[in-house]
Amino acid sequence: MKKSKEKQDFATPEGKKWLTGLLRDEEVTVFFEKKDGSMREMHCTLIENKIPSEKKPLGSGKSKNDEVLPVFDVEKQEWRSFRFDSVRKIEFSLGGNEK
Repeated sequence: MKKSKEKQDFATPEGKKWLTGLLRDEEVTVFFEKKDGSMREMHCTLIENKIPSEKKPLGSGKSKNDEVLPVFDVEKQEWRSFRFDSVRKIEFSLGGNEK
């Protein structure tokens, strides 16, 4: 069963926690507005066993920005990120069985 949430405020502490938790459990399609104003659709996840071992984070010296979420783009097989306040819509399948 495919679910969708539109124009939710994902930039709140509750919204950030909910979306991050969802990404740890499911593959999610995130629709967000890029800095240039164009819209982007990204199929992504934070499920560890869906990330190839050579792509798993090793940790870095970078300071964490709480406004940006790094995620693994399952189509490009690379790490990408988006700003929580740029998310316009998300789609996901309950149980991860459907796409």
